[in-house]
Amino acid sequence: MSSQLVQTIQAELDSLVLIDPHTHINPHAAASDTLADIMGYHYYTELAHSAGLPREQIEEPGISPKEKVGRLVEKLGDLDNTVQVSWLVEMSQKFFGFQDVAVTTENWEALYDTAAAKMAEPDWEQQVLKQSGLEKVFLTNDFDDPLTGFDTSLYVPCLRTDDLVFHFTKATTRERLEKATSSTVSDPASLRAAIGQLFEHFTKNGAKACAISIPPTFSPAAVSDSEIEPILASVLAGRELTPDEAAILSQFNFWTLATFCDEYKLPFDLMIGVNRAVYPAGVFQGQDLYDSRVSLIQYQELFNAFPQVTFPVSVLAQTSNQELVSYAWIFPNVVTNGHWWYSNIPPHIELDCRTRLSAVPQTKQVGYYSDMYKLEFALPKFAMYRRILAKVLANDFVIDRGWSEERAIALGKLNLRGNVETIFDV
Repeated sequence: MSSQLVQTIQAELDSLVLIDPHTHINPHAAASDTLADIMGYHYYTELAHSAGLPREQIEEPGISPKEKVGRLVEKLGDLDNTVQVSWLVEMSQKFFGFQDVAVTTENWEALYDTAAAKMAEPDWEQQVLKQSGLEKVFLTNDFDDPLTGFDTSLYVPCLRTDDLVFHFTKATTRERLEKATSSTVSDPASLRAAIGQLFEHFTKNGAKACAISIPPTFSPAAVSDSEIEPILASVLAGRELTPDEAAILSQFNFWTLATFCDEYKLPFDLMIGVNRAVYPAGVFQGQDLYDSRVSLIQYQELFNAFPQVTFPVSVLAQTSNQELVSYAWIFPNVVTNGHWWYSNIPPHIELDCRTRLSAVPQTKQVGYYSDMYKLEFALPKFAMYRRILAKVLANDFVIDRGWSEERAIALGKLNLRGNVETIFDV
């Protein structure tokens, strides 16, 4: 493969201003205040814990940000081979003028102080957005988020619905729904109406997607009012449901969400296959793993029932990606979406990217999203993906298929930006 060809394609991809279609950014505090905001990202805490740093030291109550960074730095040598540490170094070099190739026990304090001073600048958030080449950032909003106090044309709302589907048996979830909608849930019709009010609120405030993270055991299915009515009555009366009853309630709420996605023409992002609390002794957000027992056959009824709803699907396991490619190959409403969580490392991304670009219609692929919690992560994460995408386009399309550079670059831009615009209507 010609390195010059890869560099030419990558330069064109690097010039593209992006829309990040899935993040966990808090729009009221989007950028970091200290290096602890960056190194507190679960990738670093879970890797440091895995390498031997006790959870109690990582999550000690009252620990100062600088002390937390110092403790995590002690383990960075063990993590130096990971792509996550390369993100940290790249951020430090690009944002803070860091000159070294590794963050070590000898240089971290100077980096910490330099970063803190830079982050204290009043326009730091705007600097990060500009340097990262970000035009819009999609959020993950709780269903009862008032969506006020931030620019929704920059930070695009997304209705996150996990609690409605999988935690509706909790009185706190029902109370939040009733408070957010100024309504009382008493039967299937009033529950459906309350969920409809959420869609009205979110779309009026510029929401462009509905999203949910789904365990491997869940299978969407239509549930009739007569079937759900006694189950809902039991919940409202404070009685504990059987596992089967809880599953039916989840199915009812999920199907209701899909119905409103159809009505309001919102894509329904499905993040499929995460098994929660596999490692309860792990650090915060470092306890969940994927489960290869999941299959997209569990979603056949959903995909067939809502042909007008676009389903951008994210999966965690390599075998699930092969299945996702097949579903996106066949179903017009199934879209491949990013490289989620444990798949977000270069070897997995490259194989998944090559497979998708070779088999799925080019207009049905959302190439990448950052999944970030702080703005600074967009720069190294998208840079990683663009390097991989440039290599795949150069090798698989220009060299192997004889495409022109211009044609390959156009495909890359569609993958990175164009499809986000059309699929999410932004």
